[in-house]
Amino acid sequence: MKRIFAEFLGTFALVFAGTGAIVINNASNGAVTHAGVALTFGLIVMAMIYTMGDVSGAHLNPAVTLGFAVAQRFKWAEVPGYVTAQVLGAFAASGLMRVLFPADAKLGATLPVGPASQSFILEVVLTALLMLVILSVSTGAKEKGITAGIAIGGVIALEAMFAGPISGASMNPARSLAPAVVSGNLDHLWVYVAAPLLGALLAVPACCAIREPGCCVQRAAC
Repeated sequence: MKRIFAEFLGTFALVFAGTGAIVINNASNGAVTHAGVALTFGLIVMAMIYTMGDVSGAHLNPAVTLGFAVAQRFKWAEVPGYVTAQVLGAFAASGLMRVLFPADAKLGATLPVGPASQSFILEVVLTALLMLVILSVSTGAKEKGITAGIAIGGVIALEAMFAGPISGASMNPARSLAPAVVSGNLDHLWVYVAAPLLGALLAVPACCAIREPGCCVQRAAC
């Protein structure tokens, strides 16, 4: 239960800080700036990895949990509990944002700026790159290495910096689901659920292809 609660708290912090930066940027006429929003997402993930990494692995993302399970670094039996905790944590954060900023129409929901297909492909590639980094810098489902948080938080900030204005750079079904449902912005929600899951799945064979045999699977060679 400590691991489940850690995922709840970690995902709450991610969605509260990340979408909060977007909401506050809108409320303050751009005081946070786009770069500030991107850095907020990267920094909160980095902080949660160092805070929760040795407890739950700090997945904070159903796509990451799925990727670890496919790579056989995480037990499939624990996937439902982790995903439930992540989704509940995200909804708790979006619910609190609604209480704090009732006038905000989107609550940081991710919506495509251009065609949905464009954002879908972007989200697949962004999540695949993120998952590839996670698999490469971590040694298992539980990770609190000195460089893991910096690398993972850095790639999230980087991807949010350049892709955020088009797709929102979600890379996380829970992060997109909660603000969309709470704010009622359900258009194109499928993009931000399906694309990150597909991207995480693609990262596993990619990791196997570039690293030593057995890097992504504990009991069998890639």
